[in-house]
Amino acid sequence: MKYLLDTNICIYLMKNEVPAAKKRFEQCFYGDVAISAITLAELMYGIESRPESREQNEKALERLLTDLVVAPFDSDAAAAYGRLRAGIPRDQRRKDALDKLTASHAVALDTVLVTNNESDFNRYPGVTIENWTL
Repeated sequence: MKYLLDTNICIYLMKNEVPAAKKRFEQCFYGDVAISAITLAELMYGIESRPESREQNEKALERLLTDLVVAPFDSDAAAAYGRLRAGIPRDQRRKDALDKLTASHAVALDTVLVTNNESDFNRYPGVTIENWTL
């Protein structure tokens, strides 16, 4: 596994909205790209919160999941989360809980975190980021 996709990149791929992200994703081999179980939970929440487009979004997610791995959030990821959260200023520790979990999962898996929200993650120590939308 080389890359861990953030939720926004998954949405772009599901909706076929950003050609640059789609092109970069298509250059990868199966097993190179994953999403965190945390990201899957966010995507499932998005589906549940929009019942008017549930069927369409479920199908789009199913298609995406056939091309990547869902990485379980395990004890290594939990340990990375503890280190990551402790490594940021105390006043920022309560913000962006899901971003911290996703970032720590990328660190634990030794993968590049792919996101269009670089500013959400660049303050976390040890996280390598790529933006596939550029």
